[in-house]
Amino acid sequence: MKVAIHQPHYLPWLGYLAKWAAADLLVFLDTVQYEKNGWQNRNRIKTARGPRWLTVPVHARLGTAIGDVTVDTVQPWRTRHLRAIEEAYAGAPHLGRHRAALAALYAAEWDRLAPLAVGSARMLADACGIRTPALLASDLGIEATGATTRLVALCRAVGADTYLSGRDGAAYLDLGLFAAAGIGVEAQQYTHPVYPQAHGEFVPFLTGLDLLLTHGDEALSILCGGNSWARLSP
Repeated sequence: MKVAIHQPHYLPWLGYLAKWAAADLLVFLDTVQYEKNGWQNRNRIKTARGPRWLTVPVHARLGTAIGDVTVDTVQPWRTRHLRAIEEAYAGAPHLGRHRAALAALYAAEWDRLAPLAVGSARMLADACGIRTPALLASDLGIEATGATTRLVALCRAVGADTYLSGRDGAAYLDLGLFAAAGIGVEAQQYTHPVYPQAHGEFVPFLTGLDLLLTHGDEALSILCGGNSWARLSP
C-alpha cells in the first residue's frame, strides 16, 4: 500500500492533489509545527489584476503545533475569501457547479486551522474526483518526534509498504530507517501542467481551485498528468 503524508494545506495546489490521487491513503500530518508564511493557512487565486493571496488569519506562537493553531474569528475572512473567489472566477465555466460546496465551506464557523485546512483540502479533492481516503495523524497515537522516525511510524501504523515523498525527500529523510522497516520510498517529480486560464498569461502554483473552476471534469487528468516518481535508495 502506498501512503502519502502531508501537512494540512489551505486550498492546496496541484502537486499536493496529484500526490493524494497517486496514493492508496493520505495521512494529514496535523501533529507538526505551524509554519508562518507557509501554505497551511494561505494560497493564491488568479484575478484580473494578477495572483491574489487568500490568507486565513490565525493566532500562533513560535513552535505551536498545527492542531493547536486557532483562527482569528473576529476578522470577516470567510466573507472576503468567498467574495474574492466569486469575483475572480465569475466567468469560469464550472463555478456554478461548485458554488454550493464553496458556500458550505465558508459558512462553517472554523475556530481552529487544522480542521479548516483539512476541510478545504477534502472539498477540493472530492470536487476533482480524488477518491483516495484520508485520515489524521493525530488519530493514530504516534509519539515519535524525529522527522523520519515519525513518518516511518505512521507508515507502519497504517500498513504501508511504500511512502510517497515530496520532491526533496532525499535531502532530509533517513532512507536507512525506511529500508530497515521494509518500506520503500518514492519521490514525486512533479511537472506543473500548463492549461488555459482566465485573465491572460498562465500563472503556475495557484490553488487547485483555479484548475477546477476553469476545467471541471478534466481537472483530475490534467493535474495527474504532471506526476512522475523516482525510487530512492539508502
